[in-house]
Amino acid sequence: MRYRVRNQKAWDRLVAQGSQFARTATDAECSNPLAALDGRGWLPHTVAGLRVLCLAAGGGWQSILYASAGAQVTVVDISPGMLELDNSEASRRNLNLRLIEGSMDDLSMLEDDSFDIVHQPVSTCYVPDILPVYREIGRVLRPGGTYLSQHKQPASLQITRMNSRKLYEFGIEYYHKGPLPPVQDEAYREEQAEEYLHRWEDLLGGLCRSGFVVEDVVEPVRADPTAPAGHYRHRGRFVAPFVRILARRREGIVAPTSQTSSLWIP
Repeated sequence: MRYRVRNQKAWDRLVAQGSQFARTATDAECSNPLAALDGRGWLPHTVAGLRVLCLAAGGGWQSILYASAGAQVTVVDISPGMLELDNSEASRRNLNLRLIEGSMDDLSMLEDDSFDIVHQPVSTCYVPDILPVYREIGRVLRPGGTYLSQHKQPASLQITRMNSRKLYEFGIEYYHKGPLPPVQDEAYREEQAEEYLHRWEDLLGGLCRSGFVVEDVVEPVRADPTAPAGHYRHRGRFVAPFVRILARRREGIVAPTSQTSSLWIP
């Protein structure tokens, strides 16, 4: 599939360029890993012995922190370059990780009800349909399990440029279909990646329809009143770029699949 090929190459390229998104965990972070992972108290007090899936989370950060906290960690990522960072950091720190090259919308290599926590950083923008992702997570996450995720907000992806009055313009329709076109303002876009806009009914409604209860929603602040016009933190004053969601898989539901039409047990 084209989006998988393009995004694999894009992220391998970002690794080779030393992108900030390929930053590995530091010694200081590993000394208190849950504080680094979870500043809002969404995780349990300990993850020791828990089974954690770091989904589309290669790069040697989430996986290393969870493993340092005693979790049994599996990483699924489409980029071999990102997975190699996990592998090298795990070897250096004498940690055990299970690393799998794959796409977030096809977790067929993983068993049903096999994880206590799924942690997914910003990545759903790289697949055309978010519902298969949610359904796969609902299948592999045990009933009552925790799903922490972060996504690009649709309004942020609608911005195309800053005009002469230093105002940000929406040049992409909210109901845009297919890959997003190239834009002048690339503050929250990854170079040469194929990205898609997911509406709120997909981001939140799709979670509910896939057997999850949404427990909290926050918008990480990326605004700085001192940032110059055009800087990504200047843009963050006007449109929140990300949304972070805490969800839990409902108890007593049928494990979701792409063929499931009704998730609730009669």
